[in-house]
Amino acid sequence: MQEFRRRIENHIEHVKNVGAHCTTEETTKQALILPLLDILGFSPYDPTKVKAEYGADFPGAKASERVDYALFSNGIPVLFIEAKAYAANLTNHCPQLSRYYNATPEVAVAAITNGREWRFFTDLDNRNIMDRDPFLVVDFTGETEDIAEQLERFHYDHLEPDALRALAEENVYLHAFKDAITSALRDCDLDFVKYVATRSGTQRTMTSKFLESIQSIVKQAVAQSVSSMVATSLSAPEVIPAAVPVEVVADEDAPVVDPENDRIITTADERNLFKICCDILPGEYLQARDTESYFSIVHGGKSNRWLFRFWGDKKHPAVQFIVSLTDTHRSEIARAGLQIGASDQVLLDKPENLYRLVGIVGDALAYCKDDENFRRKGRGGDTE
Repeated sequence: MQEFRRRIENHIEHVKNVGAHCTTEETTKQALILPLLDILGFSPYDPTKVKAEYGADFPGAKASERVDYALFSNGIPVLFIEAKAYAANLTNHCPQLSRYYNATPEVAVAAITNGREWRFFTDLDNRNIMDRDPFLVVDFTGETEDIAEQLERFHYDHLEPDALRALAEENVYLHAFKDAITSALRDCDLDFVKYVATRSGTQRTMTSKFLESIQSIVKQAVAQSVSSMVATSLSAPEVIPAAVPVEVVADEDAPVVDPENDRIITTADERNLFKICCDILPGEYLQARDTESYFSIVHGGKSNRWLFRFWGDKKHPAVQFIVSLTDTHRSEIARAGLQIGASDQVLLDKPENLYRLVGIVGDALAYCKDDENFRRKGRGGDTE
């Protein structure tokens, strides 16, 4: 899995670097689509696995119409891929893909892609009739942190029609449940308030008047619980590899090593920085993200909405905020007795100094919560 993840990460960077140069469908195929198929174990040079311009007398299709790629497993086509140019709007081309899919019952999944975005479809609503909505969308220029896990199920070594349909069903349920949970936690309607009050053992009659009176309290409890769960999961002993001695696990100052990548080490200062940020912004949906290069705090679970990034392994540890420093920010930094280093990074010798930069932290949060800032290229480096 580590090698697969590495290849996917390299492909993501490749798409970002050369995608804009793929102005035709053929260039997109050669530069972006075929390389991914190879990573997935479908060598474009093996006609037993990949057949280009595949035609199977699709009913209702023109004689010249053929699906761009058919992926085979054990001699049976299991996945159709329709390719478009990098800048193409994929929505306009889905009806064409559905004709091919509906005419080939053995095909479990169909995908349409412009090399940047991949949309995967199956037939959950009606067997052998392609669903209108994709069960999975992978965007190499958007959120990329779990792409390897999503695509690993499409690898030649693991690809099975029934397993793919199960994956599709899991994804549909996952997104539906996630939306329902997010809505319940954000809105805290009276049904949810009643559920919480009942589970807590509150000895009161659950009248509408009583539920309305405690609704705001439940909202505060939800916000604090979510923040506490995030902070706890970041420093929980179970993320330490089993090989680490027990006495090290019990040491709150001990670094936490990522079990999947031993080059990602979350230090005590980084964990403390996250807790301080949660203190400054109570009730906000914040997450800590650690990488080999830097530690960051993100909002809403989206890696491109980082409030700030922290480099603690430098001679002078520093943070860089997602917002450009204004004159007001610079005055705040000067009053705090802190210094500005290269690239507008603020030198932060100890995590507690973040408390002196409350105004900038708040401005960074406001920037991350404004969707308009992520519909175009911004400081975050990604778009949505």
